[in-house]
Amino acid sequence: MIDLLIMLGVFLVAFGVGYMLISKVPPLLHTPLMSMTNAISAVTLVGALLLFSVVGGAGSRLIGAVAIIAAAFNVVGGFVITDRMLRMFKTKEKR
Repeated sequence: MIDLLIMLGVFLVAFGVGYMLISKVPPLLHTPLMSMTNAISAVTLVGALLLFSVVGGAGSRLIGAVAIIAAAFNVVGGFVITDRMLRMFKTKEKR
């Protein structure tokens, strides 16, 4: 039970610090920041998968499942948005 509380505490502190940092970033720097958050989400995804490989309680598995879903959503969304941005800068073919 204490492990669950520690993980929940770390999650809440990380969420708060992340929100405070990202909310203060000027719009010009959002693209490089998004690249970094995609890398962090990929690391989170690996960590959550490792959490599933260890025998644990239902609480640990629930937190791992939420971490996998959130990180996968962020990684996929980042790739979609990056692809959309790259398509904006491609030259259109003349017919």
